[in-house]
Amino acid sequence: MFTKSLTTHTRTLKAANIGRPRRFNNVSLSHFEASRGALAGVALWLGLRRSATAMVKSSAARDAHKTDWSDPGTCLTVAVLGCTGDLAKKKTYPALFALFLHDHMPEGTVVVGYARSDLDDARLRETLRERLKGPPEKVEAFLARCFYERGAYEDASRADVFGGLGRRMSRFERERDAVAGHRIFYLALPPSVYPPVCANIRESCMSSGGWTRVIVEKPFGRDLKSSEALSGGIAALFTEAQLYRIDHYLGKELTQNLVVMRFANRFLAPLWNRDNISNVQIIFKEPFGTQGRGGYFDQYGIIRDIIQNHLLQLLCLVAMEKPCSLSPDDIRDEKLKVLRCIEPVSTDNVALGQYTNGPEGPAYLDDPTVPAGSRAPTFALTVLQVNNERWEGVPFIVEAGKALNEHKCEIRLQLKDVPGDLFAAQRVNGRQARNEFVVRLQPDPAIYMKMTVKEPGLGMELAQSELELLYTEKYEDTPIPEAYERLILDCINGDQQHFVRRDELAAAWKIFTPLLKYIDAGGLSPELYAYGSRGPKNADKLRQRAGFIENVTAKDITSG
Repeated sequence: MFTKSLTTHTRTLKAANIGRPRRFNNVSLSHFEASRGALAGVALWLGLRRSATAMVKSSAARDAHKTDWSDPGTCLTVAVLGCTGDLAKKKTYPALFALFLHDHMPEGTVVVGYARSDLDDARLRETLRERLKGPPEKVEAFLARCFYERGAYEDASRADVFGGLGRRMSRFERERDAVAGHRIFYLALPPSVYPPVCANIRESCMSSGGWTRVIVEKPFGRDLKSSEALSGGIAALFTEAQLYRIDHYLGKELTQNLVVMRFANRFLAPLWNRDNISNVQIIFKEPFGTQGRGGYFDQYGIIRDIIQNHLLQLLCLVAMEKPCSLSPDDIRDEKLKVLRCIEPVSTDNVALGQYTNGPEGPAYLDDPTVPAGSRAPTFALTVLQVNNERWEGVPFIVEAGKALNEHKCEIRLQLKDVPGDLFAAQRVNGRQARNEFVVRLQPDPAIYMKMTVKEPGLGMELAQSELELLYTEKYEDTPIPEAYERLILDCINGDQQHFVRRDELAAAWKIFTPLLKYIDAGGLSPELYAYGSRGPKNADKLRQRAGFIENVTAKDITSG
């Protein structure tokens, strides 16, 4: 009877078009089929008598996000809440236009802007026209799909705050004869209004015949407690599958290349561990200051604004183990494991700075939008330890700062010294230059390896050279999409791989919350550094103490 039942289940699985053998507790279905005599007990233990139906449902659930946009009864409406703000005008609408321009937007998509400003459809289009770069006829065709709805975000005197927005979206769907009207709400708003806005969406704007998805921008709170309160309020209204916490660094081309680079190249695998890597640097530098954004920046500071989200996500992609598949949750599970292996930051492993007057610009405190006497850090360097088998003992040096000497964001893995040095006579400052593997995200995306080579000539002079892939040269005829374009398309497709899950967010905040509370209480003051400089001196000391060695060759000394 069990044999007959198993055969029936096998046929059900094949009928469900499950292509490769599924695994149950690390044993493949083919193993069960190979030995029918032992199947009865195993089948009973695993509950196979009822598992086939469950797996078919599971498979269907996994594919539920794959919307058939070719169906004429299916349409998409995108609501941009806060459409008159800088974020919407500089990033959201240009990204939507890029999707439209390259035929990645579903046919008949409508974009509804929502804000408190006294505008109408024509005036909104006028404000957007100068932001959209492309053929004039394409710009006008896109703007014809853009509309405006005025209203409040919260109003205690009204139960139906978003009623007008919901009715207008429903009208657009009726005009397109939509059976399944799908809706995306992009919250280009301060996080403080997320709970009431989400409540209003839930009350008045949910799709009746399709799905509803909500994109929320960072920062997600100021610490673990406020983040969890924010997440809890939203989670009471929307499921995790409906929420897309956007971190635009996860949409960058080279960020997404990290998974491919690490797990599709055999030669990297033996190097990517504590036996070969001395330290990892994740660096973010900007050559400009707050530039009138001091009000926002002073409230959050460089750690909350850059390190806790952007750079920590990069660290996870560098450090994580190979996921069992490319499904969003499998990848995010591995990132979560990394975060849980990192202890809260010690004050001994932090260097803070704040820029003052320099040859390149004025002090942070000279910005009229910055509160007088502010002690907010504009530079931070932290040393993190990932306490697992692969990375124990390898410092991750995470650095971010404004008003520095260059503009870049890169990941730099510095390998250990070569054992048994044959070229001791060519040492500089007592050592040879180290190999480095570098992924540069901006300004010019590139992947390269720094290696020691012989200088051409009759002597034996050593120099560092680079084996490099420059994206702007290699793919000069291939347009590289902007991060927001890619991430909005992921949301349309229901792919959450490049969005932050709630448990990831909580684990990240646990690492930094004790330090942030200590800084906010005045326990750690930033060191002043000149606008346009390398940053504070204490950062150099901490970097060296963590094991970073600045590569220098005889040629560098001679040319310098």
